[in-house]
Amino acid sequence: MTHENRAEMRAVFDRAIALADRGRTVLHVPHEVKTVQKLRGMHYHYRPEIFLQIQGVTNFRFPKEDFRVGEEEICIIPAGVPHGEMVEPGADRPFRNLVAGFYNNTLSLHLAHEVRPGKPDIEAIEFFDAPNLEFFLSLANGLAQAHVMHSPAHGAVEKGLVLALLGLFRNIVETGSGHLNSDIGKVFQAKCLVREQFSSPELRVQHIADILGCSADYLSHLFHSETKERLTHYVQRIRIQGAILALETTALNVSEIAYASGFSDPAYFTRVFRQHKGVTPQEYRVQMNSLRNQVESQPKTVYADRVDFTHGTPKSKAKPKATVSIGS
Repeated sequence: MTHENRAEMRAVFDRAIALADRGRTVLHVPHEVKTVQKLRGMHYHYRPEIFLQIQGVTNFRFPKEDFRVGEEEICIIPAGVPHGEMVEPGADRPFRNLVAGFYNNTLSLHLAHEVRPGKPDIEAIEFFDAPNLEFFLSLANGLAQAHVMHSPAHGAVEKGLVLALLGLFRNIVETGSGHLNSDIGKVFQAKCLVREQFSSPELRVQHIADILGCSADYLSHLFHSETKERLTHYVQRIRIQGAILALETTALNVSEIAYASGFSDPAYFTRVFRQHKGVTPQEYRVQMNSLRNQVESQPKTVYADRVDFTHGTPKSKAKPKATVSIGS
């Protein structure tokens, strides 16, 4: 992230704040859908994602709808909502947008550009410490909910939330140290990028290194030194974790899950899955279904620290104490 990149981000937020203050914000939020679905050509995140369109257009695709986000418009995608993106340049300017993402006590801001027709990718990214991350998330989630609210105060609520959220982003760009861009911070950034983009078949060590501004060899050595795990193995492991979730919670076939997990070849996906789990994806699903059916055939009570499969024993009723009548 250069000084020019930061200056551009400040200008984007300043412009968005000015529009919001005049009540001219154009906000897009997808309608409610079933979350955490593994759909081919789509991906999702475990936290909300916020897009500020700078130039050109982003065409968003969701399971049940599509919409376009034009220049100076904002889009909020709630956590877990599957979506795909195709981009277009403007009449006389290339595509560009600013995207905010959220991680554990960390906020990411990145500028995206068009790397080939219709395909956006990260041009510059910075991570900021955000100990008040829950406040950011509350505002983002509240804004998404307020957008579909029907009440006399709808406009005032939405305007207030937009201003608060944009103001916080503007402040963190101005005052955030960005110290996570140190060499050790690159390991954390690499993990965030893998978890954010694992569904993309183009996610490779060289791609991550290019984004983080270092060589692939250096990043691989640094990642292994800090985590004792090779970065290529980490990418595969996160993809397999996503595939396991899909096998356990969806009815998608193995090929669909392979594509949704970032594998362009279902046969290769099966080989990698077997290396990690000792069985094929189909065998794993059969095992999980068998275990689920076996477990669910019993009564089950879920506690914070355990699962109880006993039928439970009713408490015995206390016998009434004997009474003594005292004659008069």
